[in-house]
Amino acid sequence: MKEKGDKMKVVVASTNEQEHHISELVDQLYTEIFPKFFPDEKIVELKNLNVLQPQASDQIYNATLKDAFQIISSLQALIAVLDLLHENKHENEYKEMFERNTQNLNDYGYFFPLTFSEFKEADCQKGQFSQFIRPANQYMI
Repeated sequence: MKEKGDKMKVVVASTNEQEHHISELVDQLYTEIFPKFFPDEKIVELKNLNVLQPQASDQIYNATLKDAFQIISSLQALIAVLDLLHENKHENEYKEMFERNTQNLNDYGYFFPLTFSEFKEADCQKGQFSQFIRPANQYMI
């Protein structure tokens, strides 16, 4: 029974669109970002480790509107930082942003064990063939 003075909290669930957008951003990391930094063997290893997949054992993500927004924001920030990483500008700010957002993802149960240094020191894979890169089109000529 509710005591006098107790407060009730209303929580709004995340939308299907937000859940879909989270999946799209994770896919973007695997198909556009990771292939720039890592060979296919490393990306397969990341998939096998369930990187960026919610971990049921320590999942804090409750599929609320606020949680989904936090995860989306963190994924977008990681993509932006990693996209600009090789420009060698603002490295300290990028590192801080990277660490803050990877910690946020890990806090929500989205396992992300990679460090800023691993990306910074990775051999550029640009121009290398990767099975993870999306094809430009779906038609065989």
